Amino acid sequence: MKKVVALFVSRWLLAGVLSGSLAVGLPTSCRGADPVVAAASFCCDVTPPLGHPLCGGWIRPLEAVDEPDKAHLLSYRDPKGLEHPISRPGAWAKRRAHILANMQSVMGPLPAASRQVPLDMRVESEERLPRFTRRNITFLTEAGDRLPAYLLIPNGLKAKAPAMLCLHQTIPIGKAEPAGLGGSGNLRYAQELAERGYVTLAPDYPNFGDYKLDVYARGYASATMKGIWNHRRAVDLLQSLPQVAPRRIGVIGHSLGGHNALFAAAFDPRIKAVVTSCGFTSFFAYHGGDLTGWSHSGYMPRIATAYGNDPGQMPFDFSEVLAAVAPRPVFINAPLRDSNFAVAGVKDCVLAARPVYSLLGAADRLVALYPDCGHDFPPEIRQAAYVWLDHCLK
Repeated sequence: MKKVVALFVSRWLLAGVLSGSLAVGLPTSCRGADPVVAAASFCCDVTPPLGHPLCGGWIRPLEAVDEPDKAHLLSYRDPKGLEHPISRPGAWAKRRAHILANMQSVMGPLPAASRQVPLDMRVESEERLPRFTRRNITFLTEAGDRLPAYLLIPNGLKAKAPAMLCLHQTIPIGKAEPAGLGGSGNLRYAQELAERGYVTLAPDYPNFGDYKLDVYARGYASATMKGIWNHRRAVDLLQSLPQVAPRRIGVIGHSLGGHNALFAAAFDPRIKAVVTSCGFTSFFAYHGGDLTGWSHSGYMPRIATAYGNDPGQMPFDFSEVLAAVAPRPVFINAPLRDSNFAVAGVKDCVLAARPVYSLLGAADRLVALYPDCGHDFPPEIRQAAYVWLDHCLK
């Protein structure tokens, strides 16, 4: 298997493309702000100013703007409903702002910075293993809300290391699975990345693992937005650690964690690389267009109450979420036999987002692999993702 992965990666590095069922591209420059990125102000290393139009709108979104065409993204509508083509990087900021506003119309607004409190990280227990130390920690995301997480720190670090936020799938044990304490051996990416020299942080999503919380009693319109806020605070925590290189932070997740990884990156430009495994398909391709699975209290109830579980009424789709992350690199694992997230819809989203990456001078930063398996993150694809992350963050 190691030889197969080595050959796979070598050909990828040399050619940037593989034939057959795997369609890939490799970032040529994954960190630092190239001229296109700098001009567009998409690549921020610190929390952007409140209301910054390009880096997320951290205090309140712009008014939602109906952008009905989610397959052709290089245009935007003005307040009068007139459509304007996008032909230069700076103009993309307008459509991106509309995407983030439309996402918040479904998820609820991202809280204002005034909701932040000191992190007050506490180490509840610690286990030293041969290659890393695993700490069971908690930290404050906001007043009265202490988030449990596993923090894995490689042993013997001699310099600041890159870091990865590791988001779990839908599984009762939550954070324990990526941290290597149960669940699937294919989803222990926090452990595996720590063994490669990354500082990794695996938090619980609301009502998984040790984290029981009524997000609606706290004023959130969705568990999704609470997750985004918590993951933003997780990046704050990583940046605060003396072991972490604060400008080399990425996110990885499978299934629930796969789409949460994209959502986190869309709203936090400090995240410099994304690995999303089995995390999305277009809303039209999801279970024949029935969005019931997206609209329960663990996700976004407004999908049902405001948009009738109808993809045709949804103000955003995953083509736009991918594009909102551009030009930062994204690695997608989309198995051909994933029964939850249909691969045809994934390919549609990638096809729609790719022109945005090209406009921003980052055509090779959107990578998609389509292994012949079910809803899983198989070893050879994880290894390819890890090599790709090394290129991006090390």
